[in-house]
Amino acid sequence: MKGFVDEMRAVAMKMHTKDQSREGEKEPVGPPIAAWDPSVDGYLKFLVDSKVVFDTLERIVTAAPHPSYGEFKSTGLERSGQLSKDLDWFKEAGYSIPEPSKPGIAYSNYLQQLSENDPPAFICHFYNIYFAHTAGGRIIGKKVAEKILNKKVLEFYKWEGSVPQLLQNVKIKLNHVSSCWSREEKNHCLEETEKSFEYSEEILRLILS
Repeated sequence: MKGFVDEMRAVAMKMHTKDQSREGEKEPVGPPIAAWDPSVDGYLKFLVDSKVVFDTLERIVTAAPHPSYGEFKSTGLERSGQLSKDLDWFKEAGYSIPEPSKPGIAYSNYLQQLSENDPPAFICHFYNIYFAHTAGGRIIGKKVAEKILNKKVLEFYKWEGSVPQLLQNVKIKLNHVSSCWSREEKNHCLEETEKSFEYSEEILRLILS
């Protein structure tokens, strides 16, 4: 039986470029991942800003300013703790950890604002951030690790248990939460997808900065 998550996925896939997915509809901007020339400094900026976003998401879900957010506590997809371990590893290796930058801070502030006033839009970002990281995010992590980390797999890209099962469990919760939304609220959630991609791409581009 299909649920609202299938609609969310369909809209998200269209936001990909044609070289990222067969379902993608956007034209590629810049070189493909395989041709990237990342630096450790740029990658650290990306990890730090990613941590700001995951910290915010996980704090919001724990506080649950809207009761439905409580459904998403301890899903196994959480990344804040893993990113802390990775940044500690870089620090011990002698690297200087940068302060959070504008893309991560801006996205964090936006998520906080949505969480208080607009649950369908917030849930859209929750879905896209976590689900994208288990898919394209892992591919990017692998490519970057091959180029600058001697293939080291960071904790950011490790999960306990089966990732497909973790995702399936969250899909069930997402379908349950959205089942009480009106069609208008569902459409509003779907319309927020583009903004989710825009914020995430700003953070992703830090890898090449």
